[in-house]
Amino acid sequence: MKNVKLNKLWDSLHSSYWFLPSLMVLGGIILAFSTLTLDRMDKVKMEEWSWIYTGGPEGARSLLSAIAGSMVSVAATAFSITIVALQLASANFGPRLLRNFMQDTGNQIVLGTFIGTFIYCLLILRTVRGEDYKLFVPQLSVTVGLLLALASIAVLIFFIHHASTIIQASYVIENVSIDFHRAIENLYPEKVGEGKDKLERIVAEIPENFADAAYPIRSTKTGYLQFIDHEQLMKIAGKYDLLLHLKSQPGEFIIKGKILVMSYPDKRVNKKVIDEIDKVFIFGKERTEQQDIEFPIAQLVEIAMRALSPGINDPFTAIRCLDRITSGLCHLCQRKFPSPYRYDQEKNLRIIAETVSFSELVDSAFNQIRIYGKSDLAVNLKLLDSIAIIASYTDNPKYKSHLYKHAEMIFRGSREGLSEEQDCLNVQEEYQRVIHAIENC
Repeated sequence: MKNVKLNKLWDSLHSSYWFLPSLMVLGGIILAFSTLTLDRMDKVKMEEWSWIYTGGPEGARSLLSAIAGSMVSVAATAFSITIVALQLASANFGPRLLRNFMQDTGNQIVLGTFIGTFIYCLLILRTVRGEDYKLFVPQLSVTVGLLLALASIAVLIFFIHHASTIIQASYVIENVSIDFHRAIENLYPEKVGEGKDKLERIVAEIPENFADAAYPIRSTKTGYLQFIDHEQLMKIAGKYDLLLHLKSQPGEFIIKGKILVMSYPDKRVNKKVIDEIDKVFIFGKERTEQQDIEFPIAQLVEIAMRALSPGINDPFTAIRCLDRITSGLCHLCQRKFPSPYRYDQEKNLRIIAETVSFSELVDSAFNQIRIYGKSDLAVNLKLLDSIAIIASYTDNPKYKSHLYKHAEMIFRGSREGLSEEQDCLNVQEEYQRVIHAIENC
C-alpha cells in the first residue's frame, strides 16, 4: 500500500510547478547561511584568492540588488512564456497533454534557479553593513551570488531553446511514446516465450453460486481510478479467506456507488473488510499511465485527430502519431498479458481481475484515426502499413485475425472517403499487400 501511495504522491509532486522550485529555493537558503558562516569564521584569508569579491559594502549592495532585481524580472518572463506554452499545447494537442508539460523538469529547474538566486541574494544583502555600524562585507557570499547570476544566464539561454522545443509536435509525440513504452515495461514485464506457463485451474475453482453469494463493494468516491494496490488486495483476500472479482480497471471514471469489487462469500464481509478494500483503490482528477496502458494511446490518438480536423488539416502529424503507436503496439504484442486469475502462495484463487486485451488496445489505437482519416490517401496508406508491421511482430493467430479485420475496415472506409479512383486503386494495392503479409508472416 505504501508503494502505491508513494507513486501517487510522486506523480502529483512531479506534475506540479512548486515542488522542485521550492526545493531549489530551500537549497538557496541553505547555501546563503553556509557561505555567511564561512565569511564570519574569518579563518581563511579571502584576499589571497584573486577571484574573490574585494569591494566595499556599497559595491556589494549594488551588485546583490542588481542580481536580485534582474532575477525577479527574468523569473516573471520565464513564467509568462511557460503559461503561453501551456496555452499553445492545450489548443494544438489537447488539454490532456498539459500534464506532460507540467512534468517537464527543465521548466521547473529554470524557475527554481531564478527564484533560488533571488532569495539567496536577498538573504546576503541583509547582512552587508557599512562602517557606521560594525563593518561587514561577506566577500565569499557576494562572490557566490555573482556565480549564481552567471549560472542563471546559462539557464536562461537553455530556457529560450527549451521553450521553443517543447511545443513542437515531434517533441510532444516522442515524449508520449516514451511514456507508452515505459508503461509497457512496467505493466507487462514478461516477454512471450519467457518463464514457465502456469497451469490454468480456473473453472473448477470459481463457485457456482458466486454471482448470488457475492457481496458488492461500492465506491465511496467519484473520480478517475488511478491505482489499485494488488499486493494489498491479495493480503486482504487471504486474511479474510475471500475470492474477489474486480469490476473496475485503472483509467475508468468511477461514480460514487459504482461496484468496484464483488466479494465472495458475502457472510465474511463486514465494515472493516469494506474499509480495507476501499483504501486499495486510489482516485484522482485525471488519468495517468502508471497502471493505465490505454492512456498514452489515447493521447497519441487525440493529437492525430486534432491534426486531421478540417481547421488544422495536418496529416503529417497524424502519420507521426501512427509511427509511434505502431512502435508501441509492436513492443506490446511481444509481451505476455497477465492472467486475470491470481493465486496466493497456497495456490488458492483469490482475485479475478479482468485486464484490457490486445484487441481492445488495437481498437483504441486505430478506430478513431481510421474514421477521421478515411478521406486522406496518405493516412489510409499509413494505417495499412502499420497493420502489416504489427502483424510481422507476432505469431498470435488471434492478434493477426483482429489486425485482418482492421485492414478490411480501413479499406472499406477508404472506398467511401476517397473520391479519386486512382487513389482508391493505390489503397487497394496496399490492402492486398497487407493481407498477404498477415497470411504469410
